[in-house]
Amino acid sequence: MRETVIEVVDDEMARVLAAKTGAERLAIGFGMFSAARRMLTSQLQAEHPDWSEPRVEAEAARRLSHGSG
Repeated sequence: MRETVIEVVDDEMARVLAAKTGAERLAIGFGMFSAARRMLTSQLQAEHPDWSEPRVEAEAARRLSHGSG
């Protein structure tokens, strides 16, 4: 069973994000998701050099949508 973790946004970061438009916040979130996906894909390729690209992509998608457990 996983421990519940609640993260709190720093007050200054909350002010910065509040000043952004919805489109800007969405772009930031998309950029973070894209970076996480690239890092995960690279990690999987390094750990499983014998896996095909479609298999790596499928595992990355699985982990991003359902977790690694």
